[in-house]
Amino acid sequence: MENSVTKINGKITHIIYHNEATYYTVAKFRINDEQEKQITVTGMMPDPQLDLLYNIFGRYVEHPRFGMQFQIETYELPLPIEKEGIVRYLSGAQFAGVGKKTAEKVVSALGEDCLAMIKENTEILHTVPGLSEKNIAAIKEGIQQENEGMEELIRFLNVHGIGIRNLVRLNQTYGKDALQKVKENPYRVIEECDGFGFATADKIAMSLGFAKDDERRLYAYLVALTMDMCMASGDSYVRLEALEQRFLKKTGGIGDFSDLLSQAVMKRTLIQEENRIYANSQYDAERYAAEFLSHFPYEDIEKADSALVKQYLGAMEKDIQISYDPLQIKAIETFFDEPITIMTGGPGTGKTTVVRAMVTLFRMLYPSSSVVCSAPTGRAAKRLAELTGSSAATIHSLLQWDLESNLFARNEENPIDADLLIVDEFSMVDAYLFSHLLKACRNVKKICIIGDEDQLPSVGPGCVLRDLIACDEFPVIRLEHIYRQKSGSDVIALAHAINQGCVHLEDYSNDLVFFSCPDYEIKKNVLNVVSSALEKGYTIDDIQVLSPMYSGAAGIDVLNHALQECFNPMQADKKEIRIGYTIFREGDKILQLKNQPDDDVYNGDIGRLIEIIPSKESEDHKTTLVVDFQDKYIEYNQDNWLNITLAYCISIHKSQGSEYPIVVMPFSRAHIHMLQRKLIYTAVTRARRSLVLLGDMNVFERGIETIDLHPRETTLVARIKASFDQTDPFQ
Repeated sequence: MENSVTKINGKITHIIYHNEATYYTVAKFRINDEQEKQITVTGMMPDPQLDLLYNIFGRYVEHPRFGMQFQIETYELPLPIEKEGIVRYLSGAQFAGVGKKTAEKVVSALGEDCLAMIKENTEILHTVPGLSEKNIAAIKEGIQQENEGMEELIRFLNVHGIGIRNLVRLNQTYGKDALQKVKENPYRVIEECDGFGFATADKIAMSLGFAKDDERRLYAYLVALTMDMCMASGDSYVRLEALEQRFLKKTGGIGDFSDLLSQAVMKRTLIQEENRIYANSQYDAERYAAEFLSHFPYEDIEKADSALVKQYLGAMEKDIQISYDPLQIKAIETFFDEPITIMTGGPGTGKTTVVRAMVTLFRMLYPSSSVVCSAPTGRAAKRLAELTGSSAATIHSLLQWDLESNLFARNEENPIDADLLIVDEFSMVDAYLFSHLLKACRNVKKICIIGDEDQLPSVGPGCVLRDLIACDEFPVIRLEHIYRQKSGSDVIALAHAINQGCVHLEDYSNDLVFFSCPDYEIKKNVLNVVSSALEKGYTIDDIQVLSPMYSGAAGIDVLNHALQECFNPMQADKKEIRIGYTIFREGDKILQLKNQPDDDVYNGDIGRLIEIIPSKESEDHKTTLVVDFQDKYIEYNQDNWLNITLAYCISIHKSQGSEYPIVVMPFSRAHIHMLQRKLIYTAVTRARRSLVLLGDMNVFERGIETIDLHPRETTLVARIKASFDQTDPFQ
C-alpha cells in the first residue's frame, strides 16, 4: 500500500461522525473523477460541509473492519476556476450582500483568474466598475476568512508541530482571527490562551523570523521565567534581585530588565510588592483566600447543642465499642463549635476514626444537611468516601475543572451545594487550587481540613496547610497518640522517630528492614526484595518502589526498566510499543502523570496496561494503549501518551495521597542532595504494612538530619492576619 501523501478532490456527501471538541470526523467522500465511487475519509475537520469542493491530502489505509479509508492529514477549499463556479462562490453566504449580478460584474471586469488576483491583492476590487464600497468590504472580509480560516490554521500548526489540543484552545480564544493574531505576535498566546508555554510560542516565533532580542520575546520570557522560578522553588513569589540576575544570565544581558518589568507590572501580568515579584495568578490566589477566610461563613448554620453532641458521641462509642481520648473529643467538639477546623497528625493517630465520628454526628444533628468530601488525588478521595460513607471526589472533579480552558465550572456564580466540606490530604493543596476551592464555597457553612503537616508540601507554589496553621486564626487540633499497634506499627513508630530526628533502626524488627549495600548493588537488591514478596503471595500491585529522582543507578528510570524486564518480560503473546526511551508492554503497571477530568483519572492514579491496539487495527488509525484504572478503561494515543509512564517505581511526590501494603525505598549517594526529612517521612508513611529500606545508611541518616532544604516563602500568613485585622499586611 502506497504510504506517500496523496491528494484527492471531491465533496463530502454524508457526515458519519463529528466531534465538536476534537474536530475528529468520519465522512463519506465522493471523488470528483470517479462519480460512482465514495470513500470514507477520517481525520480532523473543524467544520465539515456537505457539497463543498475539497482538496484533501493524506494516505489510503486499510481498516481491518471497515476496509479501505483515506486518512486526512490536511485539506483546503480550492478556489473555483470556471465562470459559473466563480459567480456561485462569490454570491455565497461567505460574502454577505454580494448577489449573482455583483459577482458577474467582478468576473467580467477581472476575468476567470479573478479569485487568485483578489487573494493576492484585494485592492484590485476598486478597479471593478460599479462595485460599491459595501460590496468591496464584504468580498475582502470573505477572502480574509478564506485566507485566515481554520484550514489555514491547521496547516500552519501542522508545520510547527503544534497539537490538536492547542488548535482547539486557539480557536476558542480567537475564533477566525487565530492565525492572524498568532502570526502578528506568537508570544501573546502565553497570556491569552491557556495551555501555551514560552517554549511553544518561541518555536513559532523563531520560525516566523522574530529576532532573539525582540522586545515581545523578552517580555514573554520575563513573565514565563517568574512563574518557572516559583514552580521550581514552591515560593509564592520571586525576589527582585534573583529574578533580574536569572533573566540577565539566561538572555545574555540583552533587553532592559527594568523597562520590561515595568511593562509587566503596568499590564498586571506581574505584581510587585516591595522586592517581591508575583505572577498575577499567585498574587490573586493569596489575596482571595485571605479575604474569603476572614468573612467565612457567608451563611451560618444553627449551632449544635454541646450537650447533645456529647450524648450522641457517648452513644456512638458504645455502639462501635471505641473510646475516644480527650484530644480526639476536643477535635470533635471544636468541629461543631467553629466554622473552620484544622486537624493534623501523623499515621496511626486516629484521624480516620475522628473524621468518621464527625460526619456521623453531623448527619445526626443536621439530618437534612449535605456533606461533600474531597481530596487532591483519586485514591485519597476513594479512601475518604469509604470511611465517611459519603460521596467523595478529587478537588478538580468537585470543581468541574475543564482541561482545555483550565477553568473551573464551580465558582462564585455556580457554588458547591454543600453544608459541610471535608478536605483530606490537605498538605498537597497549593495556593492556586485552594483559592478556586474557596470561590466555590459561598454556600458552605462549615469546612474541615485534614492533613499531615510533616508531609511534603504541594507540587505547585505555596505551603497552604503550614500557613493556615501558622496564622493562628483557626483552631488546630494535633493528634499525637499512636493507636495503630497491629501490622505496620514499626513503620508508624519509625515515621514519628523521623520527625523527632532520632532514628535507631536496630529498634525495629517486625515490619521494617534496612539492607545496607553499595550503590551498584541497589538494583539487584530491589529485584530480590520484590521477588521475595511475590513468592510470599503478594502481587506487583501490593508492592511500590519509591525513589526521589529519575536519573542515576537507583533512579526511577533504571529501576522501572529493571523491574519491567524481571516481572513483565517480552513475550510472543504480549504486544509492546516504544515511546521515547520507554517500552510499554501489555501487563505493565502504569502511572497517570496528569489530570484527565473527562476520563475521571488523575495525577498519581495507578492502573494496568491491558491492551495495545496497533494503528492498522484502530478506528482512528493511531496506535492505542488501553489502561485499566480499577475497572475504568482509558484509551491513550499519540496525543496523550505523555500523560502516562511505567509505575513499578515512582517518585515520592507522585505517591502522596496513596498507601501500599509494601514500600521499597533505595538510598543512593546520588540522592544525597535531594533528601530531606519531609521527603523521607512522606515515603515511609506510604507503607501500610511493611517497609524495606536499602542502600547507604549514611545517606538515610543525613537526609533525616536535613530538616528542610528550602523553607517556602509565601505571604499568605501576613495576608490572612491583615484581612482579619483589616490592616495593611506589610506595614
